[in-house]
Amino acid sequence: MAQAIARGERDPLLNIGQVLELLTPDFGGLISISKLRGLEDDGLIKPQRTPSGYRKFSHADVDRLRYILRMQRDHYLPRRVIREHLDAMDRGLAPPLPDPVVPTVPKVAIGEDGLPAPESFRRTDRLRLSRKELMKVAEIDERLLGELEDYALVTASPTGHYDTDALVIARTARELADFGIEPRHLRGFRAAADREVGLIEQVVAPVRRSRDASAAARAEAATSEIAALAVRLHATLVKAGLRRL
Repeated sequence: MAQAIARGERDPLLNIGQVLELLTPDFGGLISISKLRGLEDDGLIKPQRTPSGYRKFSHADVDRLRYILRMQRDHYLPRRVIREHLDAMDRGLAPPLPDPVVPTVPKVAIGEDGLPAPESFRRTDRLRLSRKELMKVAEIDERLLGELEDYALVTASPTGHYDTDALVIARTARELADFGIEPRHLRGFRAAADREVGLIEQVVAPVRRSRDASAAARAEAATSEIAALAVRLHATLVKAGLRRL
């Protein structure tokens, strides 16, 4: 860490765009300008400022960001815990090991364009979180989880456990809440997703009903491919619409 700090003092400072270029290959959709601003607002990073107010990052800042993003992606540590790690590192101590009791969620397969690849629609994990664990890992409170359940955005299994999808939805809803978007605003997403699922099922049903021995595998593959294409289309339509604003 000392070498990284020393190097950061010698190397030219980087603007926010250059920082994104360095981090995007490793962290993809986890990093954005708004994410950097949020980390700064929370005191996890402290880039220098020019007289005009522009942020300037040292390479030590980039190393710090890599650590933060790695802890969030690989260990799902909340920012409060990461802040404790960084404080220890700033005082010359080795950061504590991630809490082994916190569930680590399998990485989602991401396509080259940053969108989910077909493989990500094929469930391979068996993650089962208790209600308390879900709130801890997703960094949400009982009120938000209750609202997500009221609007059928998150549903527990018959055993009362929550899976990877519930975790991702809860974390995303919490991040949207930072922008004032509440669970009641997300009902349209639920309805749109149900319509897309219905369309995919309509297309794949004839394959699934086939007596061919490979029918189930072909149906699963087709479902994953169509789902990935549907998400790509949806995301691109949103991007195109935003460009018209």
